[in-house]
Amino acid sequence: MSLELSNVLKTYREPDGNVLTVLDIERFQIASAEQVVLVGSSGGGKTSLLNIISGISTPDRGTVKIDGTEITRLPEVARDRFRAERIGFVFQTFNLLPAFSALENVLLGMSFSGKRVDSKRAAQLLERVGLGHRTSHRPSQLSVGEQQRVAVARALANQPSLLLADEPTANVDVKNQDLILDLIREACAESKVALLMVTHSPDVASRFPRVDRLENFNRAAVGAGAAR
Repeated sequence: MSLELSNVLKTYREPDGNVLTVLDIERFQIASAEQVVLVGSSGGGKTSLLNIISGISTPDRGTVKIDGTEITRLPEVARDRFRAERIGFVFQTFNLLPAFSALENVLLGMSFSGKRVDSKRAAQLLERVGLGHRTSHRPSQLSVGEQQRVAVARALANQPSLLLADEPTANVDVKNQDLILDLIREACAESKVALLMVTHSPDVASRFPRVDRLENFNRAAVGAGAAR
């Protein structure tokens, strides 16, 4: 997997009519199986960047290439399918469906890709993240740390080539922070999955071989305190 952003611009129109530039990136790259942490202040555009890389949103201009596929040129349905098949996403707020068990949440993640839904693999992933005994529990019956571990298992369910993680330890304690970081990094290393994690935590950043600051390549982040 390789990731390349070129001349990416993303703006939003504020309620007062002013145009706010969130991302202005000339170039950003990640090599196959590389693990990168991106550091930036809250509101500096980190989540907007992940949403554009994953195809959840599109830039005003510029290109995003993943494995040579220019996802910015794909129609919405094709982007959704590409994301489901090739990209795993660990959200800060977990995004688990409350009416579904831990196992069902992982299985649902599999179903979006169009691949075979593999109950055995889903159970193995939950076992791997230490929740083999909690597969039938719903999110409300799990601790915050356990919910995030379910989210990690779901993100890995379709064997992605790129894993994006948006402040995945922001809502957990130090013990679960270390556990979740170890799980994500080890799983990506074993499967040769490229990893891009965004954080504002120096402690999280210190665990990664490559650390980039958003403002070093995002011209809009310099002095931007109100970006989304």
